[in-house]
Amino acid sequence: MIPAILAVIIAFGIMGTAIVEVTLTNFTVTGNIVKSQQAFNIAESGLNYYMWHLNHNSTDYKDGGTTPTTPDPKLGYGPYVHNYIDTNGVNQGTYTLWVNPAGAGSTVVTVRSIGKAAGTNITRTVQAQIGSPSFANYAVASDSALWFGNTESADGPVNSNQGVRMDGPSNSTVSSANSTYVPPVSLGGDGASHPGVWCNLSVTTPVNCNTRSKSAWIYPVPLVDFNQVSSSLCTMKKVAFTENASTSALASQANACTQTPSTLTSTYLPQRSTTYSSTRGYLIQLNTNGTYNLSYVNAENDRSTPYTSALTLQSVATNVAIPSAGVIFTEDNVWVLSNPTYHGRLTIAAGRLASSNSSTYANITVAGPLVYTTKNGNDAIGLVAQNSVNIAPYAPPSSGAFTFEVDGALLAENGEVWYYDPYNSNANSCTRGWTNANQTFLFYGSVASRQTWTWTWQNGNFPCGDAAFDSTNGYISGIENNTTQYDYNLEYAPPPSYPLTSGYNILSWREVLTHP
Repeated sequence: MIPAILAVIIAFGIMGTAIVEVTLTNFTVTGNIVKSQQAFNIAESGLNYYMWHLNHNSTDYKDGGTTPTTPDPKLGYGPYVHNYIDTNGVNQGTYTLWVNPAGAGSTVVTVRSIGKAAGTNITRTVQAQIGSPSFANYAVASDSALWFGNTESADGPVNSNQGVRMDGPSNSTVSSANSTYVPPVSLGGDGASHPGVWCNLSVTTPVNCNTRSKSAWIYPVPLVDFNQVSSSLCTMKKVAFTENASTSALASQANACTQTPSTLTSTYLPQRSTTYSSTRGYLIQLNTNGTYNLSYVNAENDRSTPYTSALTLQSVATNVAIPSAGVIFTEDNVWVLSNPTYHGRLTIAAGRLASSNSSTYANITVAGPLVYTTKNGNDAIGLVAQNSVNIAPYAPPSSGAFTFEVDGALLAENGEVWYYDPYNSNANSCTRGWTNANQTFLFYGSVASRQTWTWTWQNGNFPCGDAAFDSTNGYISGIENNTTQYDYNLEYAPPPSYPLTSGYNILSWREVLTHP
């Protein structure tokens, strides 16, 4: 019996040892799983931290520091190591951050976070694209009501803080900050209350209001805050100050935005005079080689054509290098056109920020074709006006067949984005009009307007200045046959320093299975 007893003892010993080893292994594996999950949670907290950081300082990609000077070509700036302290004050591990801005004016930042649990070598890595929407996220955004007639189409997202009558085709979201509103008569109203986004049931072509899909009509949505543009203009002015040694000291002053130095630099164009004139300012011609020509505008007669006759000009400089930060700030009115196309990314801002008098707010006027060299996102022009962005009556060709084109992200903080009517030089005369089918206007970009947005006016069936007669719509100011296309490249790659509409959010997220 002794051998049998010994065999049983040995068998039970082997089984007991195996059970102990399996139990210990399970404890180890379970502990590693817990630590791995803890490392994952810590890595996610690193992403949340840097999203918070960007919401407080949108241009800081070095975690509040100054190093490294040169980013890693793949991962960006870093590594930045932080302890993760829980609510009990216990250090649960660390997360290591790499921050890689997209550059070229984009609001998108790629953040990689490596979480490590305390007391182990276990790490988990997550990576996210973090970005903030700008005013260029919309094909058309307005603080006022909008009306797209059945001869107009909406390409790209449309938003109004009041309401939208959408009788024409649309291919993206149409949103309103109101659940209901009473449209003004001039924008399709009939005195009654209507939903935030609606169409007239009598409209059956080119889309039938009764049967069209309304799933992309969203209301109410949060307001698009045009008041944020004021601080953005201030920021752009500081950027312009910083880039030149003669004005850089002003950028850090508490009253930097109300400073009005007389020094003219490649980035900052001062007031022409302390006395405001709507017909004085600067002309910027954007060249294909990434430079610009600068002239003084000493007078304007907007009934003349073309801009060389309408504007009284005095040349200042040619082939001026575009600033590295991509911002030109003008403390006065500015006229803009391309010569003949523009290659690069640039924002031109105009504002007399030292004045609170709305009658002296600065305008930006498109004085001729404003055209990108490419339409793949490499080229972008932002026009940000304290008051209005105007298409001048002398900007298109005066006669003959043409396709007049304007490319850019146009933003009017307090005024309109429009082809205006009547003339500035003669308020009793309607502006020039074009109605022939071979006279067309192509707008490619984005519009954000506090007030009116329009490229054409219907002036009734009686002679009206230089308006052109159309047998169907009466006398027309502006280019009747026009197309507005949204530049989808602007969605998360707007022009440099272009005003944002809200804080940073996570756009995409994934776990990385390799370490940097």
